[in-house]
Amino acid sequence: SMAWLLFSAFLPFFLTLFFLALFVLRSGGKSGGKKNDGVKVKTVLHFCVQPFLIEDELCVCLFSARKQDIIRVTEQLIEAISNGDFESYTKMCDPAVTAFEPEALGNLVEGLDFHRFYFENLWSKNSKPVHTTILNPHIHLVGEEAACIAYIRVTQFIDANGSPRTVQSEESRVWHRRDGKWQIVHFHRSGSPSTLCK
Repeated sequence: SMAWLLFSAFLPFFLTLFFLALFVLRSGGKSGGKKNDGVKVKTVLHFCVQPFLIEDELCVCLFSARKQDIIRVTEQLIEAISNGDFESYTKMCDPAVTAFEPEALGNLVEGLDFHRFYFENLWSKNSKPVHTTILNPHIHLVGEEAACIAYIRVTQFIDANGSPRTVQSEESRVWHRRDGKWQIVHFHRSGSPSTLCK
């Protein structure tokens, strides 16, 4: 009948809206707090809704769930950094992780020792509130076991003089899943160095 044809034609569109609504509701701000309750990581997403065939629905749902998983572990990693939680950070990084970041002055650093210095002497000593926003993340899924996320990271904090400040960095992180657990194998960060406590 005509009603069934109309229903069948619009069902994929309504299911897309439904899953996007669920996705947006689940991607609200997260808060971490090994040391304090001031650390918050929020993700701001922008969506492009496109109709898809009914047989592709399961694929689209799994694809979105995996992308949400990458956003979630990235938020957890940033919370560990903001909290100065080196133990949690090391669990989320490959022991031979490589990185380009402003503190390395253009050099490629390997392993966790370089990063340990900042955890022990900078982030772990910060007891002031920190609020981080991940803006418009873009995720590449590379097979079942690898993904790359790129985003703008905006961090609000209170400096040593008690004044509110905001810094921005551009970040790309490469995740690899081993034994069901995501770990960072490489990241590249540009923009502001990590001077939140100075």
